[in-house]
Amino acid sequence: MVKTRGLSKSDLRLWAAFTETIALLPGKARLAVEPEPVTAMEILTPAAAPAAPGKKIAAELGVNQAPGGLDKSTWKSFATGKIRAARRLDLHGLTATRAHTAVTNFIERAYGEQVRCVEIITGKGEVLARELPHWLNSPGLRARILAVAHPHAANTGSVRILLRRDRKALDAPPVRA
Repeated sequence: MVKTRGLSKSDLRLWAAFTETIALLPGKARLAVEPEPVTAMEILTPAAAPAAPGKKIAAELGVNQAPGGLDKSTWKSFATGKIRAARRLDLHGLTATRAHTAVTNFIERAYGEQVRCVEIITGKGEVLARELPHWLNSPGLRARILAVAHPHAANTGSVRILLRRDRKALDAPPVRA
């Protein structure tokens, strides 16, 4: 086994970054380390989030847009309101931060309880109505949502959400009391 002396280049860079955060004693100098070269492609290409192996990343959800993977009859039933919302969440009077937390908890709970369709009322205000699609497209929630539509063309202050079915929970044997 061969032992190397000193620190590796990556260790030196790490130490140099650490020493930038502390005050040095009088008469001491900071460690000079050459920065890693960056290619032009790394600057121009944003870093992609790692995908789960064997799983496709779903396209971004759009309100009133039929998603891939949903048959036409189910989409038509959902978009025309024949699939009723089993639960409703009203966001009136909440700040954006509290509304985001409430939406996340609401979707997670409904998905865990195998609810198929839910409704979120944002009101006609611009902030929550504008932010809701971004929240629904976040990686944690996007995997649980199949489609999003307004309950009626004239009612843009509310959205209905069709949740995916949890296949693992459906395949599990029923619990007997």
